[in-house]
Amino acid sequence: MAQRLTGDGAMRIVIIEGHPDAAGGHLCGALAEAYAQGAADAGHAVTRLSPAMMRFGFLQSQAEQEKGLPEDDIRAAQADIAACDHLVLIYPLWLGGMPARLKAFWEQLARPGFAYDPSKGPFGGKLLEGRSARVIVTMGMPSWWFRLAYRSASLTALRIGILHFVGIRPVRATLIGQVAAPDFNAEHWLETVHRLGRGGR
Repeated sequence: MAQRLTGDGAMRIVIIEGHPDAAGGHLCGALAEAYAQGAADAGHAVTRLSPAMMRFGFLQSQAEQEKGLPEDDIRAAQADIAACDHLVLIYPLWLGGMPARLKAFWEQLARPGFAYDPSKGPFGGKLLEGRSARVIVTMGMPSWWFRLAYRSASLTALRIGILHFVGIRPVRATLIGQVAAPDFNAEHWLETVHRLGRGGR
């Protein structure tokens, strides 16, 4: 389920394209492609993951989360993330947060023994330290309204409740608003994300 673009650069980057529509043709896919091409142009090694194309279900219990065996696609994604230096997460804002399919992916992925060690307590045992992340979120509302009215709540939950919890930091964010507006400048954002890819940021 991963597409690798090999390069000679020092950074190993994993891009998670989190739009749940496997048919493609959406802005998130174009942004993922722009970042991947920028990173590959700069010599970074890139792995692309699409949870929409993976086989996994929703977790149903704490016992399953703690002791269940992840499905093959999840184990492959864990191996890719374990080997990376930088993680890029791209998704559309749905009902104020990430789509359910992407949330289910994180719940399946961030298992004890891979992402954290529960024996170290709630603030220790971060097993994915040494990695940084970039979160790119598209939305119909202006990005300033997401920050003001929503207080970036879902982004904060992702940053602290998932990425920081497992040791991934720093986590930087790019918010792309008003994507359905008649004057939305997609090319500007594709160029911006391409530059982020070149810099491995």
